[in-house]
Amino acid sequence: MKRILILLAAGMAVLTLSVSGDDPTSVVSCLGDSITEGVPYTPTTYYVRPDGGSPEECTGLVNAPYPGSGTGQPCAWDHPFRALPPGGTPRIAGGDTLIIGAGSYMMGFGAPGADNCSEYWPWDCHMPPIPSGPDPAHPTRILGAGWDSGCSNPPELWGTERADMILNLTDASNIVVACLEITDHSDCVEFHSGGLACERDSYPYGDWASIGLYAEDSANVHLHHLNIHGLASAGVHAGRLADWTVEDVRIAGNGWVGWDGDLGYGVDSSNSGTMTFRRWTVEWNGCGETWPDEEPTGCWAQTAGGYGDGVGTGATGGDWIIEDSAFLHNTSDGLDLLYHSLGGSITINRVRAEGNAGNQIKITGQMTLINSVLVGNCAFFDGQPFTYNVDDCRAMGNTVEFSFMGGETVSMINNTLYGQGDGLVGAGPRDDGTCNGSETLTGRNNLYLGDTEYLDPGDLTFLFYTEGCPGLSFDSDYSLYHRVKLSAYTPGPHDIAADPQLSGPLSGQRYGMELTADSPAIDAGNNEGAPAVDFHGNPRPLDGDSDGTAVTDIGADEFTLVGDLDRDCDVDIADIMLVAARWHTALGDPDYVAAYDLDGNGVIDIVDIMLVAVHWGDAC
Repeated sequence: MKRILILLAAGMAVLTLSVSGDDPTSVVSCLGDSITEGVPYTPTTYYVRPDGGSPEECTGLVNAPYPGSGTGQPCAWDHPFRALPPGGTPRIAGGDTLIIGAGSYMMGFGAPGADNCSEYWPWDCHMPPIPSGPDPAHPTRILGAGWDSGCSNPPELWGTERADMILNLTDASNIVVACLEITDHSDCVEFHSGGLACERDSYPYGDWASIGLYAEDSANVHLHHLNIHGLASAGVHAGRLADWTVEDVRIAGNGWVGWDGDLGYGVDSSNSGTMTFRRWTVEWNGCGETWPDEEPTGCWAQTAGGYGDGVGTGATGGDWIIEDSAFLHNTSDGLDLLYHSLGGSITINRVRAEGNAGNQIKITGQMTLINSVLVGNCAFFDGQPFTYNVDDCRAMGNTVEFSFMGGETVSMINNTLYGQGDGLVGAGPRDDGTCNGSETLTGRNNLYLGDTEYLDPGDLTFLFYTEGCPGLSFDSDYSLYHRVKLSAYTPGPHDIAADPQLSGPLSGQRYGMELTADSPAIDAGNNEGAPAVDFHGNPRPLDGDSDGTAVTDIGADEFTLVGDLDRDCDVDIADIMLVAARWHTALGDPDYVAAYDLDGNGVIDIVDIMLVAVHWGDAC
């Protein structure tokens, strides 16, 4: 046994290391575990920009171009691979910051810094894992320029030559990744059976990559302002996560799946801690994406050999919080947490799920669903020009499906549901679960609108059905239902059976699910337990029927005059100015306000101002 004294000058701290034998790696290992104890932490910021230089030419420590000659110059590197070289040792350390300047960066074989890559196995030509930050307060940060000022022009990292992934968070914890566009430059989809299959047999493979972001065994990660789209397989493939926060992230047009939380058959993929998602848009997954137009193409699902979930996981636990998010037009289920079977809870608040070809939302376990709009138009892909082969209304297309392991409670408050599948609300035990009689399902202030069942045009959508859970009933009241068969649903004493008079149209890519002035849902709910704001973030309750008493409306939408954005009971110049102040902000931007996006297309523009102007002078 040898004892080695190491003086760390930066902090004037002394570490005493006990080392067995002469193995120098034991010194490094011990030092790595102890380096942050008692030593002041000094992070370093590095810069990348397209006009930078190599590590020999530039230090990477200054946000300046390479001057054209010399070595060791105070200038930025020219590519993210300079900081995180494929097959090499990272030049940044845990806790450092890498700021990537605006521009387009090819990620894969042939890129600057890819010296260790080979055309014989170019799929391995990707970043090594990002070094973990020393603790949650000192994360390693990979940031696009503009990350702190709205991220209006994020740098593009685009995969090429069959790269397995673009960002690698394997064993990476205490990480922040922000303000990046992650994509490729190809229409292809891996293993597609309808003519869009990627070249996998011989080099060159083309400008495609399989996965945008890969992670496993990763904790305390914050992803924000990312646009992960158009990958040949998955936007995100990640499991065994703990305490992740995902905000203002779009995952779209990835050929197999948006967020794949299953690391493989028989592999532990379970997440833990709190998994928080805010302003998370997951759309058009299971479709290819044309480049450079970014339009959906070749949409496919399981009967054609594909997949198509917006979000899916393996068996997982954890407390999942999903707020102000959207799951739209995925070719199978929108949000599939059926395998949330290992404990924890799920809270879904102000979520829109629409046009997904299976279930809009599928959940196992303890669950609260609040203020959400679930549009079960599960036949959306039928006959569309971008559809190759999609399983319309897969798994009977129930709008929401609740599964129990045994003893859980599920609560639904102020939601609006529409469906053209078999039913609106289905419930029962999971395949490996057993109902024990203590399960509960409660609902208040919900609006249910059915339709002709797509798979059986002679029938209507059911409101509620359960089997396999003896004694389970739907304790529901202060709700409104229309065009449904009740099945196992027993109306509450304050329920209303009437046409909800929604704004419409009930067609196209976005169904109009807001209340109109004639809706019987206005002021017909129960204030007790109702959330303080509605789906749009507007205050609740309001006096919608002008009788002097503010009562909560039924459904996710609290009725207001169209265009009365300041809620002063008239539409005037002040309302137009509110929209104009958010001119050209889009879903995901920090200044975007959904209530001002009157046409719901994700961008605040001249159309929204016109929609306010046509109601000029309207008053309560």
